[in-house]
Amino acid sequence: MQIRSNLRQIIDQRDIKIKELARAIDYRFESVRMMYHDEMERYPRELLSKLCVYLNVGIDELLTLREAE
Repeated sequence: MQIRSNLRQIIDQRDIKIKELARAIDYRFESVRMMYHDEMERYPRELLSKLCVYLNVGIDELLTLREAE
């Protein structure tokens, strides 16, 4: 089982760019980009919190547990 990011689907549906999101939540672009591309090994709590609040989603919508590929 792996934890996977749904950030790409969420912000693409809302037509939000990665750079725009990083600026809006005042977080490093590279970290947001890595989460968008589901490349993160560890998820910083502060980033998760800011994303959930800004996007008005629950942590269970932002991250999901899936079978390993």
